[in-house]
Amino acid sequence: MRSVQRTPPVSSMSSLDPGLLRDVSLVCLAGGIVGVSFGAIAVAGGLPVWVPVVMSLAVYAGSAQFSAVGVLLAGGGPIAAAATGLLLNTRTAAFSLAVAEHIGRGRLARLVGAHLVTDETVAFTLAQQDPVRRRAAFWISGLGMFAVWNAGVLAGALAGSALGDTARYGLDAAFPAVLAALVLPSLREDADIRRAALPGAALALAVTPVVPAGVPVLVALAGLVLHGRGRGDGHGRGRAA
Repeated sequence: MRSVQRTPPVSSMSSLDPGLLRDVSLVCLAGGIVGVSFGAIAVAGGLPVWVPVVMSLAVYAGSAQFSAVGVLLAGGGPIAAAATGLLLNTRTAAFSLAVAEHIGRGRLARLVGAHLVTDETVAFTLAQQDPVRRRAAFWISGLGMFAVWNAGVLAGALAGSALGDTARYGLDAAFPAVLAALVLPSLREDADIRRAALPGAALALAVTPVVPAGVPVLVALAGLVLHGRGRGDGHGRGRAA
């Protein structure tokens, strides 16, 4: 009887495309720069050094962190800041479902992996061709970006008080720039999102002079009503099918 040769398993590291490692490195570099801006702005705005550092370790959600700290620096209360951050971060619940099977089966792996779920890690994971590469892509991108983000935040926080007025360096533009970068791709690709976002933004601008800081962001969510209607019509059902 002829013996059957079995192909030895390929390790996760060797199965990775060098292009993926390059892309992860570039995203880590960009994330580190944004992290420096976040830490510097938070401390220069009057927050203690430990606040952005602990927030980055425990929350680890760039858009939510920027929004929460932005609300605090604008004079909003902690409840409005926390609510804004939580609402922005709800999308990671759906992202977690998309990559759950690629994180691992152990409790520790799932606990740590859930904390590392971001827009970028999900994108890198789902772009791979097979389960082995997907798992490797998730952990390499997740751990790499977590380490670089927190190192950048710490560096920015330590330098924040020495920088003084960050407006002189344009670092204050990091808040709207990061949020715009997160929003614009969806606005460009999905007409239903545009129909919901424009009325929501107009409503937020209208109530800004008369409500506390942070509340306009929550009021803008009223635009989601239009988004649901857009998905519920015949065109939306056909496209979903």
